Amino acid sequence: MPSLQANGVEMHYAEAGAGGLPLVMVHGTLGDQRSFGAQMAPLAAAGFHAMALSLRHCWPGTWPAEGGDFRIDTHVADVAAFIAALGKGPVALLGHSRGGHIALRVAERHPALLRALILAEPGGERDESLGGKPGAAANATAFTRAADLIASGDEEGGLRVVADHTGGPGAWDKRPEARKALSRANARTMLGQRNEDRRPFSRATAETVRTPTLFLYGANTEPHFVANVEALSGAIAGSQVAVVPDATHGLPYENPRDFNAAVVGFLKGLER
Repeated sequence: MPSLQANGVEMHYAEAGAGGLPLVMVHGTLGDQRSFGAQMAPLAAAGFHAMALSLRHCWPGTWPAEGGDFRIDTHVADVAAFIAALGKGPVALLGHSRGGHIALRVAERHPALLRALILAEPGGERDESLGGKPGAAANATAFTRAADLIASGDEEGGLRVVADHTGGPGAWDKRPEARKALSRANARTMLGQRNEDRRPFSRATAETVRTPTLFLYGANTEPHFVANVEALSGAIAGSQVAVVPDATHGLPYENPRDFNAAVVGFLKGLER
């Protein structure tokens, strides 16, 4: 599989297609480049150079004895460095869940690197300027509990906590084995998310984004993900929102046909 050096680490990625607008995709919690397996061929067929990253320490990487560099800011710097190292000019950047949080921070800090931004249910909390509640940290609480279970040896229990928090009660049991295997391969990365320094979204941050932006969310997703999309899309001028039917938070996995169609339609619209 291809890789390149960026920000002092070797970044592995999958790719499909050649020529056309580069489209870099960033996975969420417990994911890796395989998270976008159902996107690669269709997006390449639509004329894009599709690249799906594995963030540092995610498969095929390994979890180190010390995981102190598994932070949001580190991953933002990694993604920005990867895009710059490609040498292909501004790219379209797609992020799902935690990857959506990272992608939004890239747009905030490195706007010259981006031609387009696609945020699929960006994960995180909102501060009061975006309608959040003081001290709210539902993600942090659930993820800390999951990490503690994994650290104690109960990997399956920890993965169940994450799945049910993001996908609703019983989500882990409903997942196909292939997706469960992907989560298991990245289970140790939850230890890093206990101290990842994920700051809440703010209106001031969102209003700095000038990159053409599309938000996606699943029609059957959890309410806090819809609230994030509504708040952020209202603060990013000119942004668009598309709802993916028959999907929860795992929309790229659960309904790739409509997910891919929304992405292609948005990006093709920028060419007109």
